[in-house]
Amino acid sequence: MAALKGKTAIVTGSTSGIGLGIARALAAAGCDVMLNGVGEKSAIEQERAGIAKEFGVRAAFDAADLSKPAEIASMVDATVRELGRLDILVNNAGIQHTARVDDFPDDRWDAVIAINLSANFHAIKAALPLMRRQNSGRIVNIASTHGLVASVEKSAYVAAKHGVLGLTKVVALETATTAITCNAICPGWVLTPLVQKQIDERSTREKISVDQAKLELLSEKQPSQEFATPEQIGALAVFLCSDAAAQIRGAALTVDGGWTAQ
Repeated sequence: MAALKGKTAIVTGSTSGIGLGIARALAAAGCDVMLNGVGEKSAIEQERAGIAKEFGVRAAFDAADLSKPAEIASMVDATVRELGRLDILVNNAGIQHTARVDDFPDDRWDAVIAINLSANFHAIKAALPLMRRQNSGRIVNIASTHGLVASVEKSAYVAAKHGVLGLTKVVALETATTAITCNAICPGWVLTPLVQKQIDERSTREKISVDQAKLELLSEKQPSQEFATPEQIGALAVFLCSDAAAQIRGAALTVDGGWTAQ
C-alpha cells in the first residue's frame, strides 16, 4: 500500500472524474499529491483535505489555467516548493466539444488542442529537467481510445489525443537511457462528468431516457457494455509509476472494454 511512499505527483484535472480517481490511487500508495482543476473552491478543499486525512499524505492544490504555459510552469515550481520534489506527472485534464468539421468553431478547436495536447507538452517540458537531475521519474499521459481510433464530430478531441500518443512516444525515446518513463493510458467510456454531459445531451436530442442513452452509447463502441471506472484507471497509473513498469516505455495501454479490439 505504500509502494510510492516519499514520492510526489502532479495530477492535472484532478478535482473530479478520472483525475480524482488517479490522485486518490496515488495517495493510497503513499504518494504526496498536487491537485489541479476547476470547480467550487469549498468542494476542492474538501477533496484535498479528505485525501490528506484518509491516506496520511500531503495534498496541495494549484489552480493553474492549463491553457497558459506560464501557469503550468508555475504549478511545477509550486509543487517542488510546497511538497519538496516532483517524481510523477499525470497529464489528465481534458475538455470536449462535438461538431462536424464544417461547423466546428475555431475557438473551440483552439481550446481543445490547448488543454488536451499543448498543456501536456508544456507540463512535460517543465517537469523533465527536475526528473533528469534526479535521474528518475514517471510521466503518465491520459489519452483515450480516440488516440487510436476516431469518431464523427470529434475532430479536435481525436486530433489532440492522437497527438498525445505521438508526444508520449517521443518523450519515451528521448528518456530511453534514463530512469524516466513516459506512457499513455487510453480509456474507453468512463462515467465521468464529461461523459455524463454527452449522455444527457444524447438523451435530450433523441428524446430517450438517460439510462437508454447510456446503453446506446456503450453498445455502439464498448463490447463489454460496462463503463470503466476512475479507480481502475488509477490502479493502472499506480502500476506504471512502480518499479515493475520500469521497462514499459512509450506504450498506449487501453482500458476500453474491448473497444479497440474490434
